[in-house]
Amino acid sequence: MPGGRVLVVGGGTMGRGIAGLCALSGYTTSLFESESAAREGLRGSIEGSWNRAVERGKFPRGDAEAARGRLSIGLSLEEGAALAQTVLEAIPESLEAKQVLFAELDRLCPPDALLASNTSSLSIGKIASATNRPERVVGIHFFNPVAAMPLVEIVRSKETSPEAEKRAVAFAESLGKQTIRVSDSPGFATSRLGVALGLEAMRMVEEGVASAEDIDRAMELGYGHRMGPLKTSDLVGLDVRLSIAEALSSELDPSRFGPPPLLRRMVAAGRTGKKAGEGFYRWEGDTAVAARAAAEREKP
Repeated sequence: MPGGRVLVVGGGTMGRGIAGLCALSGYTTSLFESESAAREGLRGSIEGSWNRAVERGKFPRGDAEAARGRLSIGLSLEEGAALAQTVLEAIPESLEAKQVLFAELDRLCPPDALLASNTSSLSIGKIASATNRPERVVGIHFFNPVAAMPLVEIVRSKETSPEAEKRAVAFAESLGKQTIRVSDSPGFATSRLGVALGLEAMRMVEEGVASAEDIDRAMELGYGHRMGPLKTSDLVGLDVRLSIAEALSSELDPSRFGPPPLLRRMVAAGRTGKKAGEGFYRWEGDTAVAARAAAEREKP
């Protein structure tokens, strides 16, 4: 089993999933969340996910007990950064916020630490420009839910060293993941393709071509996708999809990536997907229901 020290910054859905997987995989893991109110429930949330996995027979209870001893919730960034060998940033998709954080990590972390961002669309090179070690900055992009999804996207900027890229690949594989390697470009490979499909599916709902359920079934049954683009968007978060679409629209082509009005209305109304209990589907726990009714209310 791997060893070493990992710092995860950001206690949202992705940060919790990444920290839980790292601790379960043998890493001494510190999870830091800057908001004290959000910090309080982090351990319970992660341990709850482990308990559910044990009940489903995913791994023995002893593995979860061992992981509990490897996971800590940091009260300060300095605490986790001081000894970190690998840092995984999972804060919201704001280039400015990530640059501020990476400048701080550059100051706090050991010189040989690998600094990685879980960004799904922002430039790794621009994030790295806030540091004095851009050669050690890389993208390690996980997918939701972190424990279940087998893919990790490794993103190298022009400044990322071959050694840092190799370390990122080895780290992801030590977590039981499969990797693809891509160059730093808007949306990388996965977000660019996923957002393009998701936005077109949203336009089809908006135009009354078919219901969200039927569009998803078309891709699942007709093309072998494990999950349709609208259910996937609900899981990712429609607010996250909107943010990525706006970034791709400004950097690539508004005609291809401009967010449809339906998406903007749903986000403005707070219907951001599974985390809000409703998006293109209503969500009852992990179960998606009543897609047609949810979508019809969004008609202008």
